[in-house]
Order: sequence, then structure tokens, then C-alpha cells
Amino acid sequence: MSSEVSARRDAKKLVRSPSGLRMVPEHRAFGSPFGLEEPQWVPDKECRRCMQCDAKFDFLTRKHHCRRCGKCFCDRCCSQKVPLRRMCFVDPVRQCAECALVSHKEAEFYDKQLKVLLSGATFLVTFGNSEKPETMTCRLSNNQRYLFLDGDSHYEIEIVHISTVQILTEGFPPGEKDIHAYTSLRGSQPASEGGNARATGMFLQYTVPGTEGVTQLKLTAAEDVTVGRRQAVAWLVAMHKAAKLLYESRDQ
Repeated sequence: MSSEVSARRDAKKLVRSPSGLRMVPEHRAFGSPFGLEEPQWVPDKECRRCMQCDAKFDFLTRKHHCRRCGKCFCDRCCSQKVPLRRMCFVDPVRQCAECALVSHKEAEFYDKQLKVLLSGATFLVTFGNSEKPETMTCRLSNNQRYLFLDGDSHYEIEIVHISTVQILTEGFPPGEKDIHAYTSLRGSQPASEGGNARATGMFLQYTVPGTEGVTQLKLTAAEDVTVGRRQAVAWLVAMHKAAKLLYESRDQ
């Protein structure tokens, strides 16, 4: 990838919206797939009472809009100012209690997991039905739109074209016939966070624009207990959380 194209992908600009200042991609096409669009605010004329406690708005009880859901609340029900990075706000913004709780949980991804994904990790990568894995470094691009895989060759997978993300785990109770199992994306904890299961790899399915069918690959962490393996396991857990955010973004 040329430095000019890379710079164009990562370029940002500062814009002002009714909700506050936002640092957004200069080119909309290069926006983060984890991002959320600003909601339409409930019109003032349609909002006579707080949509949480039903308090009537008047000269003393003022109305406020939650920057995440766009609903109308009184100051008591919408007093928290919380970072909302999925909408690219520069400063913490006013949110209702329910939305503030969600934003607090997402902050962990941006403060911890995202940094792990950007740093990358080394895996044994198997493409399709190939029996010969290749040692490659896998990392998330700076604009969060691509997975870069670098080894003897270079691959780019656009995040929005990934259809399946499954964690390969190890460490189930004795007596299990198979020590490896795929953990479904929804309704499950990352492998290294629940029970005794330990993440050992990841299975991805994705589409390539201009081609038919689905492409698949498998990432496998090294067997030896090293710093590199620990980094790889942390990367797998972070990617699992990223996939959940991606599916949430698609649903909204």
C-alpha cells in the first residue's frame, strides 16, 4: 500500500454537530466499521415529559437529549457525561443512564482491546483447504477497516466483509472427545474469560469483492508458552469483542 493511499485512509477532520465536536474521517468511505451514526433527536414539541421518570418539563425542569439514543430526559435522568467514541466525540457527552452504562462498557474495548488489535500478533495462518500454514503477523489497520496479514506475502481483509468469527478453544473438562471447539460469536464469553477454556485460534469466513463464494482462513497461536503466545491469545480475545461490536453496528 502506498503512503499516499494510507494517509488518505487515515485522514481526519473536526466537525461540529448539535451534540458536540467530533473527529471524523475526512472521507466517509474510510470510517470505522465499529462506528455509530448520531441519532435523530426526538423533536422538542413532541416531548412534554421526561421519557424515563415522566416528570413534566417547565421553566425549572429543563429537557435534555441523550447524545446516544436521541431521547428526551430531565436533568436527573440524563446528567452523566460519558465518552462516546463510537460516534467520534472529542469530549464526553450527555447520556441517559441506560446509554451511559453501555458506553462505559465499550470504553474498555477502546482503552484496551483496540490497542492490542492495532499492535498485532503472530499466528500460523491457513488459507482455505491448504494443509500448509504460513507464519504471519495479523493486525488491525489504523482506520479499523482492514485486517492486515503480513508474511512472505501481504493480504488485506475488509472488516465489513467478514461474515463469521469463531474462537477455537482448548481446556474443556477431562473426558471430552474433542479438546478443540468453536465458540459461537453471540451469547458467549471470549474463550479466555469464561471457565477453564483457553483460546488457541480463530476461524474466519469472509467475502472478497468481485468474486463468488466465501473464503475462509484459520489463525492458530504458537504451541510454546512464550510472550508471543500470550500476545496472540490477547489478540484473539480482543478480536472476539471487536466482532461483537461489529454485529451491533450492523443491527443499528
